[in-house]
Amino acid sequence: MKLDKINSLPPDEAESRFRDCCGSRAWASEMAAARPFVNESALLDQAEKIWWNLSAEDWLEAFAAHPKIGDKKAAPKQQERSADWSKNEQAGMNETSDTVREELAEANRLYQEKFGYIFIVCATGKSAEEMLGICRERLKNDAGSEINIVVGEQKKITELRLKKLLSE
Repeated sequence: MKLDKINSLPPDEAESRFRDCCGSRAWASEMAAARPFVNESALLDQAEKIWWNLSAEDWLEAFAAHPKIGDKKAAPKQQERSADWSKNEQAGMNETSDTVREELAEANRLYQEKFGYIFIVCATGKSAEEMLGICRERLKNDAGSEINIVVGEQKKITELRLKKLLSE
């Protein structure tokens, strides 16, 4: 979808497209309202600015729109295009052992128990073993440090998805 098309969509459709990129309704609404964008760089800059100014509640809503790393089904609050993108982003899970899948499921459980939200990592290009290692390392963090990391990971995912949207 070219930038001029995104700029010309009706507000509700633009918001839906932006929710494919990030599950926060506030972020998607603000992105739709910020149009028109003069170029891709302006769109990405605005996306980041809005993201960092959201509330913690909005961030948690975005996290909830992701499947757990290794889950084969979409998250309950995930839009269809977002679910398709998640499958591709987590392609590193396709060629892994049952043991690694089980260990990652347990690490995901411990992570959610400790922090109150699912483990988020920009999975593109990472193997299952890498993601497991990252999760285990991040389990050592305190809540304050971890929220900064996970918000940054979500920002990376959103940026990649915005670029995918623009290339469709």
